[in-house]
Amino acid sequence: MISDRKTGDRRPAEQETGIDLQLDRPHSARMYDYYLGGYTNFPADREAAGKAITAFPSALVAARANRRFMHRSTRCLTSLGMTQFLDIGTGIPTSPNLHEIAQRADPSARVVYADNDPIVLAHAAALLHSTPEGRTAYAPGDVTDPAALLHSPDVRRTLDLDRPVALSLNALLHFVPGAQEAHDIVEYFKKELAPGSTLTITHLTGDFDPESIDRLVQIYKAAGTPGTSRTLSEFTAFFAGWTLLEPGVTPTQRWRPDPEDNLGGITDAEASCYAAVARKP
Repeated sequence: MISDRKTGDRRPAEQETGIDLQLDRPHSARMYDYYLGGYTNFPADREAAGKAITAFPSALVAARANRRFMHRSTRCLTSLGMTQFLDIGTGIPTSPNLHEIAQRADPSARVVYADNDPIVLAHAAALLHSTPEGRTAYAPGDVTDPAALLHSPDVRRTLDLDRPVALSLNALLHFVPGAQEAHDIVEYFKKELAPGSTLTITHLTGDFDPESIDRLVQIYKAAGTPGTSRTLSEFTAFFAGWTLLEPGVTPTQRWRPDPEDNLGGITDAEASCYAAVARKP
């Protein structure tokens, strides 16, 4: 299942699932895993990631700042009593992932990961492990069909949607190019989730380094993954009607920074990603 660049040992997940992982083609989830220093990536992914880094030299820093934000925001939400999490567009579950952070704080936490890609499903099947007290599940689903995703059997078996749910759309909506479509997706979830639910989003922006981010978007498009960056006002609009948690909308590294993350030297241009968490009244 995992390609170990240190040992050269490779155990293809196709043998476990029968899914063609298309290892000869770059995949955005495995590219992100590479940025994070993971081992679930292959030569085609690393080649495409290299091109992305050439276009946007801060790609590794930005990815890791985004990941650290996920850790901090999850710890924040568990401290507020959130015990149910729905993480859409999870990608390769590079450890420590959201369920590990949540279940360290509350072993009874229940987490559903959702993604529309069979490549991610193949890897997730072997990498996701829950505490005995809690539950971790994987739901195949596409964020562009939020109704089907939210009402899928895996979500319904794991989460009680009559109670608050912490919804995460981290590093996902920039892969939904249409402005109205992205807005409608978020509004659907906001309408359906119970009061007290939370919404966590991170999103690529060209506000700080437009030329580099434009090059990065073009690299991903060439690799078969269309996307877009969004401005501060476009990003903030996703949270309309909900109460932003302090400090509101910030670049990822500025959201409740933790000295242990060692992100103090990262500039807004290097992060080039907005982050925020909001709660439904």
